[in-house]
Amino acid sequence: MNLSIKEHFRRNIILAFPVVISQLGHIMVGVADTMMVGRVGVIPLAAATFGSTFYHVLMVFGMGVSFAVTPLVAATDSNEKNLLAKYLQNGVFMSILTALALTGVGLLAAQFLDYFGQEEAVAQMAQPYLIVMTISLIPMMYFQALRQYSEGLSDTFYPMIVSIAANLLNVFLNYILIYGVWGFPALGLLGAGYATLISRVIMAMAMHLGKRNRMRHFQWKFDWLIIKRMFRIGVPSGMQYVFEIGAFATSAIMIGWINAESQAAHLIAINMAAVTYMVASGLGAAGTIRIGNQMGLKNKHDLQVAGYSLLLTVAGFMGTCGLLFILFRHELVSLYIDDYQVETIAAGLLIIAAGFQISDGIQAVGLGILRGLTDVKIPTLVTFISYWVIAIPMAYFLGFIYELGVDGVWYGLLTGLSMAALLHFIRFRKLTRQLDF
Repeated sequence: MNLSIKEHFRRNIILAFPVVISQLGHIMVGVADTMMVGRVGVIPLAAATFGSTFYHVLMVFGMGVSFAVTPLVAATDSNEKNLLAKYLQNGVFMSILTALALTGVGLLAAQFLDYFGQEEAVAQMAQPYLIVMTISLIPMMYFQALRQYSEGLSDTFYPMIVSIAANLLNVFLNYILIYGVWGFPALGLLGAGYATLISRVIMAMAMHLGKRNRMRHFQWKFDWLIIKRMFRIGVPSGMQYVFEIGAFATSAIMIGWINAESQAAHLIAINMAAVTYMVASGLGAAGTIRIGNQMGLKNKHDLQVAGYSLLLTVAGFMGTCGLLFILFRHELVSLYIDDYQVETIAAGLLIIAAGFQISDGIQAVGLGILRGLTDVKIPTLVTFISYWVIAIPMAYFLGFIYELGVDGVWYGLLTGLSMAALLHFIRFRKLTRQLDF
């Protein structure tokens, strides 16, 4: 029997809420760092922007790769214990391999920060911060492997609790290590990096202990066919995030050519937009689970309604956030820094951010529901075209040729997000109509 539309919305919210909180956990680390580092000064805040530019590209790629575990587990019958155990073991191995590769890339990138045209003080301060944040990817990816497996089983509550606890710990450690209290040295931006590393190690340990019953039978026996299948889903998924976040990272470097104030304002505005984006991404992850479940049940009607109800949910949420960005832009910016020039620029950027909230939400959920169909290659191409063929060239043209500055760069990003949202929606509509079950 098909579910009612009301029941679909109810299941979306129940499933998505813990996932959203877990997704927010990763980005709230950066939000807490930004807010607390912003009190130290403009240069540390600009350095956080610059270092995070590289780190976030690596982080979202790793997260995207780990997402491959979820649709495979979600489409598997809960009685198939041996197959589920294989997905767990190989998912952990895949995530560890990915983490080691990303750490190597991050450590290498940290040696070349002087070549990106940033202010010298910004580049020098960003280097050690990037190194420490890159190392934190290893425990984060172990956590991700266990989390995605749990979410594939619709067990979303425990990862949420771990994420909340880790974020509270991160804020506490930030206070101690950034400002230097209780006899600890005041490390500034580097203290924020150490706080993140410590909290993520503990987060990974907590997730392992919480899943020790399943991990008790863990064996280092790997099925390379499963790992290959996971990488076929995970790498394109990771590249989808890289193309998007990479576009924002490139825009941050471009804005750094203007001045440190514009770069700091960009970080503040993108920080708030990233919070709403991670909610949308959490809804997209819930969409992967729901669509994967319906694929396993071979229920075309409920699969379609589940996808469309998630798109409506995210459009309503992101539209509300956009309105709040406009109404409370000055109050929101003041939470980060006390600098008139930076506050003025950032408040203007929040108005543009409000304009792309719905598009950003639809494209994030669109990727999630398409991933539930194990459709990743075409969405990856769409993402590349939207951001690197359209958004970045337009950002450069409007920002530097047409001389709109930082606002012009953001108008280019808005265009790319809108294009991605439209094409992902069309793709989901086409594929679900073609299903033959």
